[in-house]
Amino acid sequence: VGRFQSIENELNLDYCTITGIPINRRPTGGGAIIMGQDQLGVALVISGKSDETYAHVRERMAQFSQGMITGLTSLGIPIEFRRKNDLEVNGKKIAGLGLHKTATGGLLFHASLLVGLDVPFMLNVLNIPFEKISDKEISTVSERTTTVRLETNTDLNIDEVREIILNGYREAFQVKIRNGDYMVSELEEIHQLEKTKYQNNDWIFQTTDIPDATGKSKVKTSGGLLDVRVVLAGKMIKSPYIGGDFFTSEHAIADLEQSLRWQSSHKNTVYKTLSKVYERWSEDLTNLPIDSLLKAIESATQKAECLARKESENPYGCFVNPGVSHA
Repeated sequence: VGRFQSIENELNLDYCTITGIPINRRPTGGGAIIMGQDQLGVALVISGKSDETYAHVRERMAQFSQGMITGLTSLGIPIEFRRKNDLEVNGKKIAGLGLHKTATGGLLFHASLLVGLDVPFMLNVLNIPFEKISDKEISTVSERTTTVRLETNTDLNIDEVREIILNGYREAFQVKIRNGDYMVSELEEIHQLEKTKYQNNDWIFQTTDIPDATGKSKVKTSGGLLDVRVVLAGKMIKSPYIGGDFFTSEHAIADLEQSLRWQSSHKNTVYKTLSKVYERWSEDLTNLPIDSLLKAIESATQKAECLARKESENPYGCFVNPGVSHA
């Protein structure tokens, strides 16, 4: 999981325990990721300036991901850096990026590249805003993500993709890259860090004071039924889901969801975000009125906020008026 996430919020811990899936927390922010035999991890360690800040984190990630972009472009994949920290292909996420600044000013850039992806497995591991995992939900997630194998229509393995990415960095940064081994002293430091930090439950299971809250709303529109679900982290939209039986471009919906992620749930902010996306996809979103979508998001957000307050502020729950008898 990401540095500031709560494991209980992000992962299906029962499923992870039963299936023996190891879990951990990384030093960079962002969302939960799966690292397995079909995901390639990329990491760069850079000597930074002591006064380096997170003010230009997006620019840094765009810069450090150029090797991946160059390598994948050589395969004919139209990949680009978009939004806060994603690499996308035609609006579909293919890699997530992260950046961490050490106390000495050094920088750790890392990425998780989807060479392949078992979507049903991922949906079982992660806590998701779906009531059940069905073919529809699997299809929904598949429409928002893509992989190297899907984009190339080949069965490239991890080693082949790793070499392609290495060549991408050689070309993008005009540098020589050679294989190397850790020194004994470095291995000792790694094992010590692993023992004192990354195998420590205080690090893995640290909690946040901001619990997640989920809300959903259904609205009838001129273009069909609109089904919206949101997961809030405080006042921020952490995970939006836009579904229904309307007709529109899957890329437009993916753009809407990605643009809303980690934005304020305040109505004015949501409207501004939606307006920008509707400008980009004006023709494709004709059958999905912006006012209806705004109404659905606002309703789902209010329900999520209400449920979050349920235990701490309202012992009667969200939909019960304590002044009225329900006998």
